[in-house]
Amino acid sequence: MNILNIEHIRKSFGDVKVLSDISLKINEGEVVAILGPSGSGKSTLLRCATLLEKMDGGTLSYCDKIVAKDDGKKSVYVSGKKLREIKSMFGLVFQNFNLFPHYSVLKNVIDAPINVQGRNKAKVIEEGKQLLAKVGLEDKEDAYPGQLSGGQQQRVAIARALAMNPKIMFFDEPTSALDPELTAEILKVLKQLASEKMTMVIVTHEIEFARKVADRVIFMDGGVIVEEGRPEDVIDNPSNDRTKAFLQKLEGEK
Repeated sequence: MNILNIEHIRKSFGDVKVLSDISLKINEGEVVAILGPSGSGKSTLLRCATLLEKMDGGTLSYCDKIVAKDDGKKSVYVSGKKLREIKSMFGLVFQNFNLFPHYSVLKNVIDAPINVQGRNKAKVIEEGKQLLAKVGLEDKEDAYPGQLSGGQQQRVAIARALAMNPKIMFFDEPTSALDPELTAEILKVLKQLASEKMTMVIVTHEIEFARKVADRVIFMDGGVIVEEGRPEDVIDNPSNDRTKAFLQKLEGEK
């Protein structure tokens, strides 16, 4: 089943063209890693897909539900009520956690399912506790974000996104603000989700992780998809010179 369908997305900020005619399909259970240098448009692509930015042109749909359609001049979005329904289909985890500092860990996880989705409170609390156990934080439900390490906060952010029962999860450089030890904590959780066939799109610089976990790797540069395919093709045997140069540079920085 096709979860996300993006066709011919365009996005500029002023005179700067950030995305140029990008098309992308994500299938159910697929893990897609997006690689590329800073400024290549990776985060903007995620922000357009998750409705944090409006596309200038192009078509976007989730599970065959149209979010925005190109009328030949611009992207025309559906009404607010339909957008709210579609927003519940995806979860998004940022680089910088974005937790509510005045809420406990458990309240951070359960607040939106109860107050936004209107689900049964007792059931949501039970699910929230299970999710915290899943990310290894069952003993932290009464703690506050300020009492946690960066890795722990990011794991709470993942549990919070999963609590909405999304059909697809987006991760924007989920380990970039963390040191190597804490990075390993997050990658372990992502590997577990991948093994459970959670549909995921992950913007990352973690090449080894992408090689082992992704079903498909996309390399972006200059606002376009330069190369995409299986990890063993794109990472180990890239055909494009820009991909090769990027991977060599990353290798050299280790």
